[in-house]
Amino acid sequence: MIEKLTLDINGEQWVATVRMADTLLDVLREKLDLTGAKRGCENGDCGSCTVLADGLPVKSCMMLAVDAIGKKLTTIEGLQDTPMQHAFVEKWAFQCGYCTSGFIMNAHALVNQHPDATDEIMEEWLSSNICRCTSYQEIREAVKSVLKEQRFDRKRPRNRR
Repeated sequence: MIEKLTLDINGEQWVATVRMADTLLDVLREKLDLTGAKRGCENGDCGSCTVLADGLPVKSCMMLAVDAIGKKLTTIEGLQDTPMQHAFVEKWAFQCGYCTSGFIMNAHALVNQHPDATDEIMEEWLSSNICRCTSYQEIREAVKSVLKEQRFDRKRPRNRR
């Protein structure tokens, strides 16, 4: 059965004609030309396809597109100029780049959900993504730098009138 559905992606309404069995990853990449989420393992292990649904990371290869109706979706294309993207560049937290968008999505959600994340929480969140090119040290450093900056910003006195 073919359906027309509307998805809220990066703050915009996107319409696509899909089969009920189409995954969110298939619709993003093939119907909407949002190719930042990468096709990796296609069984939810690698995290290359990670997007945010209502602010939480999901593996888009494991989610049916119809299950995304009514959710606020964010793809890497919707995270332009964010602190996490800058941190990944500054800390050289990528090599080939294939897994990078999934890691950035996951890390962005982590710092939003857990602004005071401990090393243990960070490790737990990062364990849902796999990189085959680099050590994870640079990725950890990128996440820690954003967490540190957020903590500093919260402690900074605000101008009051």
